[in-house]
Amino acid sequence: MAPNPPEPEQLPTCCREIVTEFSKEMLNLGDVLFQLLSEALGLRSNHLKEIGCLEGMDTAYNYYPVCPEPELTLGATQHTDTGFITVLAQDDIGGLQVLHRNRWVDVPPMSQGLVVNLGTLLQFTSVEHRVVLKGAEPRVSAISFFGIGYTLNTRLYGPVEELLSEDNPPKYKKTTIKDLVAHAYKQGLDGTSFLHHLKLMD
Repeated sequence: MAPNPPEPEQLPTCCREIVTEFSKEMLNLGDVLFQLLSEALGLRSNHLKEIGCLEGMDTAYNYYPVCPEPELTLGATQHTDTGFITVLAQDDIGGLQVLHRNRWVDVPPMSQGLVVNLGTLLQFTSVEHRVVLKGAEPRVSAISFFGIGYTLNTRLYGPVEELLSEDNPPKYKKTTIKDLVAHAYKQGLDGTSFLHHLKLMD
Protein backbone atom coordinates (compact mmCIF):
# COMPACT_ATOMS: atom_id res chain seq x y z
CA MET A 1 0.00 0.00 0.00
CA ALA A 2 3.02 2.31 0.10
CA PRO A 3 4.94 3.81 -1.54
CA ASN A 4 3.04 2.65 -4.65
CA PRO A 5 -0.53 1.70 -3.72
CA PRO A 6 -2.59 -0.33 -6.19
CA GLU A 7 -5.04 1.42 -8.45
CA PRO A 8 -8.58 1.41 -6.97
CA GLU A 9 -9.86 -0.90 -9.71
CA GLN A 10 -7.26 -3.50 -8.67
CA LEU A 11 -9.03 -3.91 -5.32
CA PRO A 12 -12.29 -5.89 -5.01
CA THR A 13 -15.29 -3.58 -4.99
CA CYS A 14 -16.64 -5.17 -1.79
CA CYS A 15 -13.69 -3.91 0.27
CA ARG A 16 -12.11 -1.21 -1.89
CA GLU A 17 -13.19 1.76 0.20
CA ILE A 18 -12.43 0.26 3.60
CA VAL A 19 -9.02 -1.13 2.53
CA THR A 20 -8.00 2.26 1.16
CA GLU A 21 -9.17 4.09 4.30
CA PHE A 22 -7.65 1.50 6.65
CA SER A 23 -4.27 1.76 4.90
CA LYS A 24 -4.35 5.54 5.11
CA GLU A 25 -5.03 5.39 8.85
CA MET A 26 -2.30 2.76 9.37
CA LEU A 27 0.24 5.00 7.61
CA ASN A 28 -0.77 7.86 9.91
CA LEU A 29 -0.44 5.58 12.93
CA GLY A 30 2.95 4.36 11.69
CA ASP A 31 4.14 7.96 11.51
CA VAL A 32 3.15 8.51 15.15
CA LEU A 33 4.70 5.22 16.30
CA PHE A 34 8.04 5.97 14.65
CA GLN A 35 8.06 9.43 16.21
CA LEU A 36 7.44 7.93 19.65
CA LEU A 37 10.09 5.25 19.14
CA SER A 38 12.61 7.87 18.02
CA GLU A 39 11.94 9.98 21.09
CA ALA A 40 12.11 6.91 23.37
CA LEU A 41 15.60 6.25 21.98
CA GLY A 42 16.64 9.82 22.75
CA LEU A 43 16.66 10.80 19.07
CA ARG A 44 14.90 13.57 17.16
CA SER A 45 11.24 12.64 16.64
CA ASN A 46 11.63 12.31 12.86
CA HIS A 47 14.89 10.29 12.94
CA LEU A 48 13.41 6.87 12.11
CA LYS A 49 11.21 8.39 9.43
CA GLU A 50 14.23 10.08 7.85
CA ILE A 51 16.14 6.80 7.55
CA GLY A 52 13.23 5.25 5.66
CA CYS A 53 11.21 3.33 8.24
CA LEU A 54 7.94 4.78 6.93
CA GLU A 55 8.68 4.49 3.21
CA GLY A 56 6.92 1.19 2.62
CA MET A 57 3.87 -0.61 3.98
CA ASP A 58 2.40 -3.93 2.94
CA THR A 59 -0.91 -5.23 4.26
CA ALA A 60 -2.34 -8.71 4.70
CA TYR A 61 -5.91 -9.62 5.56
CA ASN A 62 -6.24 -13.11 7.00
CA TYR A 63 -9.28 -15.32 7.42
CA TYR A 64 -8.85 -18.52 9.41
CA PRO A 65 -11.92 -20.74 8.96
CA VAL A 66 -13.33 -22.99 11.66
CA CYS A 67 -11.16 -26.08 12.03
CA PRO A 68 -12.68 -29.31 13.40
CA GLU A 69 -9.26 -30.49 14.67
CA PRO A 70 -7.32 -27.30 15.52
CA GLU A 71 -4.68 -29.20 17.51
CA LEU A 72 -3.43 -30.75 14.25
CA THR A 73 -2.55 -27.52 12.48
CA LEU A 74 -1.40 -23.92 12.88
CA GLY A 75 -2.88 -20.75 11.46
CA ALA A 76 0.63 -19.33 10.98
CA THR A 77 3.85 -21.16 11.83
CA GLN A 78 6.62 -19.85 14.08
CA HIS A 79 8.38 -16.83 12.57
CA THR A 80 9.71 -13.34 13.11
CA ASP A 81 8.89 -10.26 11.04
CA THR A 82 11.77 -8.91 8.95
CA GLY A 83 10.57 -5.29 8.64
CA PHE A 84 10.70 -2.37 11.07
CA ILE A 85 7.37 -2.77 12.87
CA THR A 86 4.18 -4.78 12.36
CA VAL A 87 0.77 -3.54 13.47
CA LEU A 88 -1.90 -6.20 14.00
CA ALA A 89 -5.64 -5.63 14.26
CA GLN A 90 -7.46 -8.81 15.25
CA ASP A 91 -10.92 -9.86 16.31
CA ASP A 92 -11.85 -11.18 19.76
CA ILE A 93 -11.17 -14.87 18.96
CA GLY A 94 -7.48 -14.83 19.83
CA GLY A 95 -4.85 -17.29 18.71
CA LEU A 96 -1.71 -15.14 18.59
CA GLN A 97 1.14 -16.54 20.69
CA VAL A 98 4.66 -15.28 21.42
CA LEU A 99 7.67 -17.33 22.45
CA HIS A 100 8.81 -16.25 25.93
CA ARG A 101 11.53 -18.15 27.80
CA ASN A 102 11.03 -21.16 25.53
CA ARG A 103 7.29 -21.31 26.20
CA TRP A 104 4.40 -20.26 23.98
CA VAL A 105 2.31 -17.57 25.68
CA ASP A 106 -1.14 -16.45 24.53
CA VAL A 107 -1.56 -12.78 23.63
CA PRO A 108 -5.10 -12.03 24.81
CA PRO A 109 -7.08 -10.11 22.17
CA MET A 110 -8.07 -6.61 23.28
CA SER A 111 -11.31 -5.13 22.06
CA GLN A 112 -10.50 -2.00 20.02
CA GLY A 113 -6.77 -2.64 20.63
CA LEU A 114 -3.78 -3.16 18.35
CA VAL A 115 -0.67 -5.33 18.75
CA VAL A 116 2.66 -3.80 17.67
CA ASN A 117 5.67 -6.06 17.03
CA LEU A 118 9.18 -4.71 16.60
CA GLY A 119 10.69 -6.27 13.49
CA THR A 120 14.19 -7.55 12.78
CA LEU A 121 15.28 -4.39 10.96
CA LEU A 122 14.47 -2.23 13.97
CA GLN A 123 16.16 -4.26 16.68
CA PHE A 124 17.60 -7.48 15.18
CA THR A 125 16.10 -9.63 17.97
CA SER A 126 12.44 -9.50 17.03
CA VAL A 127 9.82 -11.54 18.84
CA GLU A 128 9.06 -15.04 17.58
CA HIS A 129 5.33 -15.61 17.21
CA ARG A 130 2.72 -17.86 15.64
CA VAL A 131 -1.06 -18.20 15.33
CA VAL A 132 -2.88 -21.24 16.67
CA LEU A 133 -6.42 -22.12 15.67
CA LYS A 134 -9.12 -22.13 18.29
CA GLY A 135 -11.53 -24.23 16.27
CA ALA A 136 -14.86 -22.95 17.58
CA GLU A 137 -15.10 -19.78 15.50
CA PRO A 138 -13.36 -18.32 12.43
CA ARG A 139 -10.60 -15.75 13.06
CA VAL A 140 -9.99 -12.53 11.14
CA SER A 141 -6.95 -10.25 11.27
CA ALA A 142 -5.53 -7.27 9.39
CA ILE A 143 -1.77 -6.76 9.43
CA SER A 144 0.32 -3.78 8.35
CA PHE A 145 4.03 -4.44 7.77
CA PHE A 146 6.24 -1.36 7.76
CA GLY A 147 9.39 -1.95 5.73
CA ILE A 148 10.94 -1.10 2.38
CA GLY A 149 10.76 -2.81 -1.00
CA TYR A 150 12.77 -5.98 -0.47
CA THR A 151 14.37 -6.26 -3.90
CA LEU A 152 15.15 -2.68 -4.93
CA ASN A 153 16.64 -1.01 -1.88
CA THR A 154 20.45 -1.07 -1.62
CA ARG A 155 20.75 1.23 1.40
CA LEU A 156 22.88 -0.14 4.23
CA TYR A 157 21.15 -0.50 7.58
CA GLY A 158 22.93 -0.91 10.86
CA PRO A 159 23.14 0.42 14.40
CA VAL A 160 22.03 4.03 14.91
CA GLU A 161 25.31 5.92 15.08
CA GLU A 162 24.02 8.34 17.72
CA LEU A 163 23.40 5.45 20.12
CA LEU A 164 26.84 3.85 19.82
CA SER A 165 29.61 4.37 22.34
CA GLU A 166 32.59 2.58 23.85
CA ASP A 167 30.20 1.05 26.38
CA ASN A 168 27.59 0.29 23.74
CA PRO A 169 29.42 -0.97 20.62
CA PRO A 170 27.62 -2.36 17.56
CA LYS A 171 26.53 -6.00 17.83
CA TYR A 172 25.70 -6.59 14.15
CA LYS A 173 27.23 -5.71 10.80
CA LYS A 174 25.45 -3.37 8.45
CA THR A 175 23.29 -5.04 5.80
CA THR A 176 20.87 -4.26 3.02
CA ILE A 177 17.24 -5.28 3.28
CA LYS A 178 17.65 -7.28 0.08
CA ASP A 179 20.49 -9.36 1.54
CA LEU A 180 18.83 -9.74 4.93
CA VAL A 181 15.58 -11.05 3.48
CA ALA A 182 17.35 -13.28 0.95
CA HIS A 183 19.37 -14.87 3.75
CA ALA A 184 16.26 -15.18 5.92
CA TYR A 185 14.38 -17.16 3.28
CA LYS A 186 17.45 -19.24 2.51
CA GLN A 187 17.76 -20.25 6.17
CA GLY A 188 14.02 -20.42 6.86
CA LEU A 189 12.02 -17.93 8.88
CA ASP A 190 12.23 -19.92 12.09
CA GLY A 191 13.33 -17.21 14.47
CA THR A 192 16.51 -15.13 14.55
CA SER A 193 19.02 -17.84 13.55
CA PHE A 194 19.47 -16.24 10.14
CA LEU A 195 21.11 -13.24 11.83
CA HIS A 196 24.15 -15.15 13.04
CA HIS A 197 26.13 -14.29 9.90
CA LEU A 198 25.79 -10.59 10.80
CA LYS A 199 26.72 -10.88 14.47
CA LEU A 200 29.89 -9.08 15.59
CA MET A 201 29.84 -10.12 19.24
CA ASP A 202 27.82 -12.00 21.87
